[in-house]
Amino acid sequence: MKILGIDYGEKKIGLAISEGKLAEPLGVFSIKYLVLSIKRICQKEKIEKIVIGISEGKMAEKTRNFAKELKQITGLSVEFWNETLTTQQAVKKMIEAGKAKRRRKLDEHAIAAALILQDYLDNPH
Repeated sequence: MKILGIDYGEKKIGLAISEGKLAEPLGVFSIKYLVLSIKRICQKEKIEKIVIGISEGKMAEKTRNFAKELKQITGLSVEFWNETLTTQQAVKKMIEAGKAKRRRKLDEHAIAAALILQDYLDNPH
């Protein structure tokens, strides 16, 4: 089953994809035209489910509204998964891998999306 993982932020959104047991970062996108871009990605990649990282806080309501819109536009099942500290974990992994600060800023949301999706894949739900 192909699954799309999403790290939803205020300005940027990280995407990751999985075709089995391993999540891979897909890229980082700006908010503008995001839902239509995700719809195209879901069609092109034949995505069957979407997993969105969520943590209770100021972004929770925005994330839920975004998920509702995605479900309507794509017709796919959308599930939430705890994303607490995933961006910090992503930055730590990139520092350990020796990525430059500029590159880390570009990739952190895609890596966070991959961490969210990998955690979803690794744990029973």
